[in-house]
Amino acid sequence: MDRSSKEKMVAELADQLANVKAAFLADYRGLNVEKLNQLRTELRNAGAEYRVVKNTLLRLAAKGTTVECLENELAGPTAMALATGDPVAPAKVLSDFAKANEKFQIKAGALEGKLLSVDDIKALADLPSREVLLGKMLGSLNAPVTNFVGVLAAVPRSLVQVLGAIQEKKAA
Repeated sequence: MDRSSKEKMVAELADQLANVKAAFLADYRGLNVEKLNQLRTELRNAGAEYRVVKNTLLRLAAKGTTVECLENELAGPTAMALATGDPVAPAKVLSDFAKANEKFQIKAGALEGKLLSVDDIKALADLPSREVLLGKMLGSLNAPVTNFVGVLAAVPRSLVQVLGAIQEKKAA
């Protein structure tokens, strides 16, 4: 690559890194093209982009972005998954892919400027999806109202039961 194309790539990558919420680094050595294309497709479906980047170009592009904390992790062949939306879905895809393919190893990650270890990424992957968390939150918000309605309905119900018991006692 000549200098101008490298500069163009660094500028393009810097723009892309400025808009990401999470980035994950992985070592892809030993995987065939078919497996990598499968991973690329799964990540695309999860809202992330997968690409192989030269470490020096990534170092230059990461300066001043939230993924600058990954600088010390850039060694050897590096593939990067960039998530602009929910970071849990790409973390799940990478974690599942690493379990299924021993040669694929997650190196590190960055989540909004914080360095993530492999264990942190696995913990992120174990979180429920955004939809499940929103459903749980909605249920928590709905519970007090439901309980309040139940308490209010119990008063007339108790009154009717007491009146019914009095009626049965007088009838007997």
